[in-house]
Amino acid sequence: MSETSGTPRRRGPHRRALVALLSTLGLAGLAATAVTPSATAAAPPPPSGWTQVFADDFDGAAGSGVNTANWQYATGKGYPGGPSNWGTGEIETMTSSTSNVSLDGSGNLRITPRRDAAGNWTSGRIETNRTDFQPPAGGKLRVEARIQMPNVTGAAARGYWPAFWMLGAPFRGNYWNWPGVGELDILENVQGLNTVWATMHCGTSPGGPCNETTGIGGSAPCPGSTCQSGFHTYRMEWDRSSSVEEIRFFVDSTHFHTVRENQVDAATWTNATDHGFFIILNVAMGGGFVDAFGGGPDAATVPGHPMVVDYVQVLSQGGGTTPPPTGNRDAYGTIQAESHDGQSGTMTEGTSDTGGGQNIGALANGDWALYRGVNFGSSPARQFSARVASGAGSGVSGLVEVRLDSRSSAPVGSFAVGNTGGWQSWRTVPANISAVTGTHDVYLTFTSGQPADFVNVNWFTFGR
Repeated sequence: MSETSGTPRRRGPHRRALVALLSTLGLAGLAATAVTPSATAAAPPPPSGWTQVFADDFDGAAGSGVNTANWQYATGKGYPGGPSNWGTGEIETMTSSTSNVSLDGSGNLRITPRRDAAGNWTSGRIETNRTDFQPPAGGKLRVEARIQMPNVTGAAARGYWPAFWMLGAPFRGNYWNWPGVGELDILENVQGLNTVWATMHCGTSPGGPCNETTGIGGSAPCPGSTCQSGFHTYRMEWDRSSSVEEIRFFVDSTHFHTVRENQVDAATWTNATDHGFFIILNVAMGGGFVDAFGGGPDAATVPGHPMVVDYVQVLSQGGGTTPPPTGNRDAYGTIQAESHDGQSGTMTEGTSDTGGGQNIGALANGDWALYRGVNFGSSPARQFSARVASGAGSGVSGLVEVRLDSRSSAPVGSFAVGNTGGWQSWRTVPANISAVTGTHDVYLTFTSGQPADFVNVNWFTFGR
């Protein structure tokens, strides 16, 4: 959320999240709560030639909610004014309660279906605030997440429908233009089967050029460990770099399904793809997809098994979105904080600091910003300073850290900051750093013992 006044409204302490949202077919998922699955420390760095445009690692305090700067909750039994039961026949009520959607404190998001004593089901569905994810003209888009499906199988899994998917931006606020506006299901699973389904929905329903409500789909078993017993990476690559556009789907390194532009008429493809998309994570209970595989949930279904999400990230390649040329930033000039090449958890707002412009704000534990190609030259830099402000509450403070080339690298330097007198009360804080030469990607990372926001940053620079 962005504010332009000098006193932006701050986010509360429950600020971390992962997306759990339901496909327009309906999604549901379960996973065991007794053991916390292992998670990677962070989303992997982009491969050469790719730029990270969105990421959430779901770092945060155990029991806290999602980061509402990145995600919004979809609650109830459908969108306001839209089809009932999310248009899929699923039976759960989606909530924003941390009993259904929460961080586990180990770098994971958990979306957990629950059943009360009366037999009523609740679960979680979240979606990105951003609706602009699409490949640049002549380029590519990659959307991926590392996920363990609900760790439940057999009769106990009846009715579970977890999903990681995307909807065309025109759907938001309309809710009656599906499937024409496009849906890309990167991961769907039902009934605890060791299968990932990937599907593109488009055209008209029922029937039409995309065979709705089934869509243009493919499936594969999870390689190695089953989908339920381990983490796997589920990925969609949307490629506009060739004469025939393609949307490809992967589980880990296995490419198992492709949808091509020439499989449908030009109008259908344009209506489904000529706009941005938003991302959804959710676990549904029951619904049309579940019914096709035996139905549920029923008395044998065991609640409380979450879909566990380690990270979600979006990468872009080509079309003018490739990283800036190596060495394009001068380490000894003023680097504006809002000029980042990638970020997680930050917001941009107007600043009252000298010179005006913008700062990044709402920075809390686990947030970061990336600045590519910072040239330190051959004479080592040994100092770092940043222009910061804080209106954090009593006892709330944290570290502003500098890391090189990877968010998992050890910091080369840092300084601590607490309340400076207000979120627009600025001061320049210096720190010593280990000697740095050459050209590096610089990460500013923000670490705190509390989940609350603790600092804004306007600019930073280095010195010898």
